[in-house]
Amino acid sequence: MKKTYTGSCHCGAVRFEAELDLAEGTHRCNCSFCRKNRFWMAFAKGDAFRLLAGSDVLVDYQHRPSHQAEPFLHLLFCGRCGVRGFSRGGYLPQFGTDVFHAVNLACLDDASDEELANAPVHYVNGRENDWANPILGETRHL
Repeated sequence: MKKTYTGSCHCGAVRFEAELDLAEGTHRCNCSFCRKNRFWMAFAKGDAFRLLAGSDVLVDYQHRPSHQAEPFLHLLFCGRCGVRGFSRGGYLPQFGTDVFHAVNLACLDDASDEELANAPVHYVNGRENDWANPILGETRHL
């Protein structure tokens, strides 16, 4: 069941809310960026994500996979404390929406330890741009 969670960066300058169903599944990715950031995410599709404060302090690092002409992901960070609370992406057919947000579960202020512990984790193979198939092999490092 979807629930509206609030989230923030470490210093509180960036605040957001997102409607998420953690029981639907969360994701860990092995691409170089997610791996280096230990990013654990759930997706908010369309208008299920709302930035409440901090648009003026966000820093936008744009990622463009080698097989795409335009940046696909906007990896957004708080310019004050450096925390990445979410990323914004463009159209994905499986989402059926023009925008999605990958919400960093570590930045949710009101998700209980139990909710996070019970959330299924899907390991996706971003390293090889094979997002539709799970990672084969070791995932404990993610």
